Amino acid sequence: MKNTNEGGIRARRKLKNANSSSMQIFPYLLIAPTVILILAFLVFPVARVFYLSFQNYDLTQSWKDGFAGISNFTKLFQDGKFYSSLVITFKWVFTQVIGQLILGTIVALLLNQKFRGRGAARAISLVPWAVSGVLVTMLWTLMYDQSSGLINDILMKTGIISKKIAWLADSRTFFPAVNVAELWRGVPFFAINILAALQSIPGEVYESSSIDGCGPVKNFVYITLPYLKESIIFATLLRGIWEFNSIDMIFTMTNGGPMDKTTTLPIYMMKTAIIKGNYGYGSAIGVVAFILLLVFALCYIKLSGFGGEDNE
Repeated sequence: MKNTNEGGIRARRKLKNANSSSMQIFPYLLIAPTVILILAFLVFPVARVFYLSFQNYDLTQSWKDGFAGISNFTKLFQDGKFYSSLVITFKWVFTQVIGQLILGTIVALLLNQKFRGRGAARAISLVPWAVSGVLVTMLWTLMYDQSSGLINDILMKTGIISKKIAWLADSRTFFPAVNVAELWRGVPFFAINILAALQSIPGEVYESSSIDGCGPVKNFVYITLPYLKESIIFATLLRGIWEFNSIDMIFTMTNGGPMDKTTTLPIYMMKTAIIKGNYGYGSAIGVVAFILLLVFALCYIKLSGFGGEDNE
């Protein structure tokens, strides 16, 4: 009888251990598909780019293919076009992020007010963000058209200009023109994030400040902005990375021209690798861009104190 009880206890322990092992493995089985997809579509391509950056891999000179060491990087840092595209990229990112932040904050503050039709206004404000980049490009290219564009037509009728302007070909206007189109598309991203943060601010805080005699300006500086800090830091970081990698708007509107004056680093990389077929040199540009973004993100998070205890 004793042996039977001991056998039953051992059997139950084995079953319990088996169930415990299954429960430990089960969560990993659930996330396995996601991990496989990340490895297939993110980790492997990034690793491939790093590998190709140390190779001579030019489709137009396939006989030279092979290990290149750091020659691609040596050539890159002696390339004047690389530095000019880097300057244009920083100029593009700075103007876009600052402009979208300011305009997005204004739109969010307006949409946070109570007025008739607020729901419809909020829905309409999301339209530019929902439209694809190619469609936005087609829309603004038609409006910028020198002969039949809406913008020239309005400015001529209002007497602001005396002759029609080639907005995307004139050296004085092509960069601001593309910037305006991208601003129109990017402002809703900031507006959505900041509006969500505004709605999380307790109303009692504003009531207390009004009792103390604080006006709208002081409320915004000492109450609204501190509450919006986390959202602003997060949105500017994401938008800065996205605008750094932005290709569709600039490429489809100007093709990086005229005279490469709108050729950003990603466009230069794409033209080098995809159009010219020099995947080794193009990959080296991609690696440098990746390192620049990584350093920027780490420094920005560190200096801004994003996610730190002081923000909690």
